[in-house]
Amino acid sequence: MTAAANARHLSKIYGEGDTRVVALDNVDVDLEAGEFTAIMGPSGSGKSTLMHCLAGLDSASDGQVFIGDTELTKLSDKALTKLRREKIGFVFQSFNLVPTLTARENITLPIDIAGGKVDREWFDTVVDTVGLRDRLGHKPTELSGGQQQRVACARALASRPAIVFADEPTGNLDSTSSSEVLGFLRKSVDDFGQTIVMVTHDPNAASYADRVIFLADGRIVDEIRDPTADSVLDCMKRLDTIRLQSAH
Repeated sequence: MTAAANARHLSKIYGEGDTRVVALDNVDVDLEAGEFTAIMGPSGSGKSTLMHCLAGLDSASDGQVFIGDTELTKLSDKALTKLRREKIGFVFQSFNLVPTLTARENITLPIDIAGGKVDREWFDTVVDTVGLRDRLGHKPTELSGGQQQRVACARALASRPAIVFADEPTGNLDSTSSSEVLGFLRKSVDDFGQTIVMVTHDPNAASYADRVIFLADGRIVDEIRDPTADSVLDCMKRLDTIRLQSAH
């Protein structure tokens, strides 16, 4: 399988001396194309930092990060901005929609900013998959939280990115809306071969993924394939026990 993104000996260190924090400690990871990967771990384990480094939103202190064959760690700021715009989609916990724009305008915004042309057929496919056909003329304030996050998902997919990074995408949603958004992400992998990497703390959300990677103290400590909410929960409990034992 080809990796849509990977990291080699990736380290991220904040501060120095007494305030030095090792957020990522020599991480090697491959994220396969056409797969849905969830990244989990306790608070402060480095999961968001890992995603930000992989997505080129944060720079590595050491090591290499690749999107496809392109090494991010060698790109200029301008080249990195271009790569993020063309190859990467983002979904955040706070929907990050522009309040003055309609759902349709929010979805096509990144393409419009880049001066690109919206692929109508693909736009229609995404809108129908995410179930927003009758809400396209609505502004974010006229949509529920779940609908707003589905607009954000559609926006992330509209430019057909090589990889979509989702940071706690269901963090602000009720369980029904969460299921809708996760179902849509899952469908985009199964039906369109999309690659998705999601940071989450929710075992149920992680159960939608093909693979779950667990981080603790800036290192990858375990992974599960074909997860269920129960197997994820068991793994989290096991890791907590190990951490408590090593703390004594």
